[in-house]
Amino acid sequence: MKSSKRVNIVSIKLVKESSILYENRRIRSPNNAYELVKDFFKGKDREHFVVVSLHTKNQPLSINICHIGNLNAVLVSPREVMKSAILSSAASIIVAHNHPSGDITESREDIEVTRRLVEVGKLMGIALLDHLIIGDGKYTSLNEKGYIR
Repeated sequence: MKSSKRVNIVSIKLVKESSILYENRRIRSPNNAYELVKDFFKGKDREHFVVVSLHTKNQPLSINICHIGNLNAVLVSPREVMKSAILSSAASIIVAHNHPSGDITESREDIEVTRRLVEVGKLMGIALLDHLIIGDGKYTSLNEKGYIR
């Protein structure tokens, strides 16, 4: 005698929690991206990883705080990074995270996460345009440093 398995029928939604005004409308440079996300990192004592989903003309669609780590690390899952991008119907993304120490030097882990997100993005058709590391009112662009191809 076989027992039946109940399968849930679900819907998936992206829920707006709040919104911000972005004066530039379009992200054209790492500095534009920095200006958009910098306030998400003010006063944070732990690493936060943010995903900005963009449409085809590089206008921001949504911002998602994807991961919160500890003082000096955050474990980043490409699956979680892409989730808000998919639900926002994004053509591309920019990711950013803070270094609470203020040191904006990229770590080996930062470079590896960037490379993984580039590869996953290629498979999914969602380009990673940049990965910013933010600390003490300044930033590093991993795209400008040549880690995104």
